[in-house]
Amino acid sequence: MQSPVVHFDITGPNEKEQHLFYAGLLGWRVDAKGPGYALVQTPDGGPDGALIDADTASVTIGVAVADLDAALTHAVELGGTVVMPRTDNGWVVKAQVTDPAGNVLTLIQQ
Repeated sequence: MQSPVVHFDITGPNEKEQHLFYAGLLGWRVDAKGPGYALVQTPDGGPDGALIDADTASVTIGVAVADLDAALTHAVELGGTVVMPRTDNGWVVKAQVTDPAGNVLTLIQQ
């Protein structure tokens, strides 16, 4: 099964500073959608993402999977933990797991 990276979330405090940093340093287009959330477009067909206002900094990648339920089951079999069950947010159907080290990974139904 091939599962490409299709999205990322970067969180942290100081939302406006994040916007300026990523737009200025990497040339990403930052489109504020409301308090605490901005969509990000990367150039040359790279995955797009979001900048999210939060108390702590983190980076989470989103990976497209053919069968979300099967991927969740397999993640647990491999030592991961489901931290957000299957959720339909109106744009995508997704879930989050942690790997055995505790890193968060978003799984997105293709």
